[in-house]
Amino acid sequence: MRNYWIALSLVAFTLMIACVPARKYQELETKQKQCAEELESLKSKATGLEAQNTELQGLIPDLQENITRLKGDTTLLGKSLRMKEQQYDKINDLNMRIQEQLEALQKGSAIENQKLMNDLNATKLQLQIKEDELKKLEAELDAKKITLDKLSLELQEREKRVNELEALIAKKDEAVNALKDKVANALMGFADKGLTVEQKNGKVYVSMEAKLLFPSGSTVIDKEGKNALIELAKVLQDQSDLEVLVEGHTDTDALKSSSHPKDNWELSVLRATSVVKIMLDNSKMDKTKITAAGRSEFIPLDPSDKAKNRRIEVILIPNLDELFKIISNE
Repeated sequence: MRNYWIALSLVAFTLMIACVPARKYQELETKQKQCAEELESLKSKATGLEAQNTELQGLIPDLQENITRLKGDTTLLGKSLRMKEQQYDKINDLNMRIQEQLEALQKGSAIENQKLMNDLNATKLQLQIKEDELKKLEAELDAKKITLDKLSLELQEREKRVNELEALIAKKDEAVNALKDKVANALMGFADKGLTVEQKNGKVYVSMEAKLLFPSGSTVIDKEGKNALIELAKVLQDQSDLEVLVEGHTDTDALKSSSHPKDNWELSVLRATSVVKIMLDNSKMDKTKITAAGRSEFIPLDPSDKAKNRRIEVILIPNLDELFKIISNE
């Protein structure tokens, strides 16, 4: 087809030459050259366009395949979009119903809400009061705990001292028992002659009836009584942690004498003094730890038995300084 157009152009050109003068001919020739150049340019462009057309024709199948795939994707997206729109409509309807219900609740329960708010404020006030009371109680409990801890420490110290006292008392009781047994054994020979040894109130009481020591109304100790006192003094001279109290006792019979002893007070004191002298003269007893005292007739053993009331009592008193020291520290 391209050749056909070329031939046709040549024929037309020839006809034009035959019909025009020389000037016209030159003009035509010039135009012919221009047309030829344009024709060559058009040929070149046509060749390029044919190549592009061929290339584009090769892309058509891929484009058609892509179009088909895009159409399928568009269909799926359309379905998905419609489903989402349906879900959105449902959610929107649900939100609308919820909103309507909330508005109804707000309108219908305004009074109730106010009542609840008042109750809440009252409860908050009560709670604040309770919290204040609780803080006060906590402060009191803290103070009481401090006091309790202090008392607990004091109690522990007291228990410690009590234990020490109990141990010391037990030790003293044991020593007193041993002393009583030792004295009783030493004076066993005088047991049937009005002499007794007993323990009471943490002390040892050696009681000797007057008939064992003195003639009636006398302050001079006879031989048998002296022997009993010497035996007792020998036992006591080794007891360094001991106080000895010698008490004279009389009956209720009044003395009628112009010389000494004039009355029962003097008689009881003089007899106790005589006993102390005998014991000190015949032993190594500590003179600072023995005391003579008269009790006259006022502490009878048996108001109906005058013989028992006329007596000398030697009271052996353990030294309680350690006990008093522990007690004074409380």
